[in-house]
Amino acid sequence: MSGQDANQRFAEEATIEPEHISRARTHALELGASPISPAVGAQCAVLAAASQALNIVEIGTGAGVSGLWLLHGSPRATLTTIDKEPEHLGAARQAFADARIPAARARFITGRAAEVLPRMNEASYDIVLVDADPEGVIEYVEHGLRLVRAGGTVLVPRVLAGGAVADPVRRDAVTTAYRSLIQETQSSPAVIGALSIVGEGLLQLTTLPRD
Repeated sequence: MSGQDANQRFAEEATIEPEHISRARTHALELGASPISPAVGAQCAVLAAASQALNIVEIGTGAGVSGLWLLHGSPRATLTTIDKEPEHLGAARQAFADARIPAARARFITGRAAEVLPRMNEASYDIVLVDADPEGVIEYVEHGLRLVRAGGTVLVPRVLAGGAVADPVRRDAVTTAYRSLIQETQSSPAVIGALSIVGEGLLQLTTLPRD
């Protein structure tokens, strides 16, 4: 095992996932959903807490795991979660109820993100998490950057695509999209970007004040 692999394994094992999120993770896996890892979830929670987020959008529900992590970091926030799979939204709704999260703090929207996002108010959210349809990641991030306020943050988990992005030989559409997203945002004057390699990777993009 390489030093990097050992570090990632240690980070995952050192993360203590709250019991209500662990239960949601088990149910998500039973449904065939692919929830973010505990280490990535903990990073999302820290960012939500640090930004004192009050309005959060989640693109891709994942049966509730990522949403629960975000609300764990910012207990006063209201979360809007979008997913095209009614079963995943139903699982998330139940997970939130089991965690005793007030119904007023979560809004569940069934639909395709590409159709829902254009109707949402720009510069109105503190955090947008993008975890749906890798083929559409660039479009969703563009929407996310429009939706967050100045100083708001867009989070993109799985951005390293299981190591494929770091492999210059890989040229498939998803890998190329993630690679382009990372490269373009790192050089963009509109955001400050950071790439975490913990778990499946997490791209963090915080917008700078708009002129």
